[in-house]
Amino acid sequence: MGEGEGGSDFAADLRVGPTTLGMVRIEIEGAGFRVPLDFAPEEAEEIAEELRAAAAAARAIAAGPVRGKG
Repeated sequence: MGEGEGGSDFAADLRVGPTTLGMVRIEIEGAGFRVPLDFAPEEAEEIAEELRAAAAAARAIAAGPVRGKG
């Protein structure tokens, strides 16, 4: 996982995939811990939309203010 504002000094892996029960599992694993989180497909789609929106906002912030408009 990345660093930055609110970042941390430990590493973790993120895995996403389907379960045998038709759920979507997001699993976070690091040194000495494992957190499996299961979501209904509809909930997983909502999470994906939130991630896309956050990524777009982060890109806009990284790009800085748009100049020459006005």
